[in-house]
Amino acid sequence: MPAQKPTVLITGATGQIGSDTLRRLQADDSITLVAAVRSSAKGQVFESQGIHTVMLDFDKEETLAPALQGIDRVLLVTGYTVDMLRQSKAFLDQAKLAGVQHIVHLGACGRDDTTVAHWAWHQLVERYIEWAGFSFTHLRPETFMQNLLSYGGTQVVQQGVIRQFTGDARLSWVDAEDVALAAAQALLHPEKHAGQTYRLGYDAKSYGEIAAIMQQELGEPFRYEALPPEIFLENMRAAGAEMAYMSCVYDHYKRYGAHTIPGADDTFENFPGITGQEPVRWVEFVRKHRTAFAY
Repeated sequence: MPAQKPTVLITGATGQIGSDTLRRLQADDSITLVAAVRSSAKGQVFESQGIHTVMLDFDKEETLAPALQGIDRVLLVTGYTVDMLRQSKAFLDQAKLAGVQHIVHLGACGRDDTTVAHWAWHQLVERYIEWAGFSFTHLRPETFMQNLLSYGGTQVVQQGVIRQFTGDARLSWVDAEDVALAAAQALLHPEKHAGQTYRLGYDAKSYGEIAAIMQQELGEPFRYEALPPEIFLENMRAAGAEMAYMSCVYDHYKRYGAHTIPGADDTFENFPGITGQEPVRWVEFVRKHRTAFAY
């Protein structure tokens, strides 16, 4: 009698990383794929693609246990609020009771000793995963290249001008699609990736250097305009964002600009070992998204 295929639950299935991970796993017949959704309307979209769905809302704890029944492996993706701490604990407690074996956690940037608040929150979740006794893979993506396409629903590059808040600091960058590829591999092969913390950052550039790459690749003028982080804070407040989290982002923008975040531009050689591929770097990313940046 053949062994039952492991069942993999993707949380954040309608978000950037979750949806791309789901897409990468969809054709793999070694697993049974399940997408977590918060509404039946979103569920119907997945069901029409042949992907089974479960109703799961991190803010409705009564949805957690039913969604986790029969699940073997999970991609845990939480939202950009301080509630992620409470949500993650409640979810992981129920996952343990349900017999989930392997957790792939989407965390945030940073060295182990980071004091950037929202990065440290994710490291607390990592420790809780370990304490609970799960097999685990921790993903720590550096800054998403996609942030230059849009952030908080607004276009970042307008008429050749990048307006951002980090001064002349160099940041470490990763294509979100590469993060999803790493997540997919960790979910498919937990025996290979168990116990690993993968920092995912492969190209260190300042916004000024990125503007120069855009100009070279697209043949149009691009420049970077460094704005005070206070403008970011006001924009987020006006947009109705969760301000406990956005205040942390504001603080780390100030620290980037002051060059007081150790390892802000750390880059790594681990991607080929995780995925068998080379990571996307800025020249390739600009070429891939040239229509979004051109004007």
